Amino acid sequence: MLVQRRDCRGDVEVITVRIATGFSSWHEVSIGATCTFGDLKAILSMVTGLEPREQRLLFRGKEREDSDHLHMVGVRDSDKVLLLEDPALKDMKLRAAALAAQAVQSPYQTFIQV
Repeated sequence: MLVQRRDCRGDVEVITVRIATGFSSWHEVSIGATCTFGDLKAILSMVTGLEPREQRLLFRGKEREDSDHLHMVGVRDSDKVLLLEDPALKDMKLRAAALAAQAVQSPYQTFIQV
């Protein structure tokens, strides 16, 4: 019989995942081992301020779907997950900010041109 020792809090095993968000930026998040990457994104949205739809999570070099379970993919205690901001949404944010800045630069508009 094979027995595996686990540190559990109640009935759910809790693991600590290291989240890399930039060059030297790290967050440590405690989450249930049977949770999904979507659940992890929800927790990270509170920590980083990025909405879950703006996040891309990579584990072992592959982007993971929101429905993938951490333990099924092989995420264990103290493993590293890379958090990237979705480039398409980041580009849309930058364009919206540029349009807003352009509108602020010229508060007066010419109504009649001679």
